[in-house]
Amino acid sequence: MKATTNPLSLRSGLLSYFSLFSSLSTLLCCALPSLLVLFGLGATVASALSFLPWLVTLSRHKELTFGISGALIAWSFLNAYYIVPRLRRKECSPDNPNACADASRLSRVLLWVSAAVYAVGFLVAFVIGPILSKLDRA
Repeated sequence: MKATTNPLSLRSGLLSYFSLFSSLSTLLCCALPSLLVLFGLGATVASALSFLPWLVTLSRHKELTFGISGALIAWSFLNAYYIVPRLRRKECSPDNPNACADASRLSRVLLWVSAAVYAVGFLVAFVIGPILSKLDRA
């Protein structure tokens, strides 16, 4: 019996992977270098930037990078918790009722990992820097 690809689960999976990818890009461009410099590992950041020069471009446009990532993650939350449960009632196969639950569980785990990575990146890129500069002036 040939397995058919469910377009709803395919869209949900792709959206989860895109949000994970975009949140990792925010972590790599802005949060990780800032954290390494904070711990005194500036030489590590310099060598990473010479090896991966595209990180400088992402870092220069961090507002856009974080905005796109946040929009993708918000769209994934909307999809995973609002749209998919309403549509899934019609789409699940009676042959394998656990397939929908497993796919949904994996998508939600990826989504929460993406949100956590995004939150850490946002904290380091936009919150810790201003706090440390205010403490330095005091």
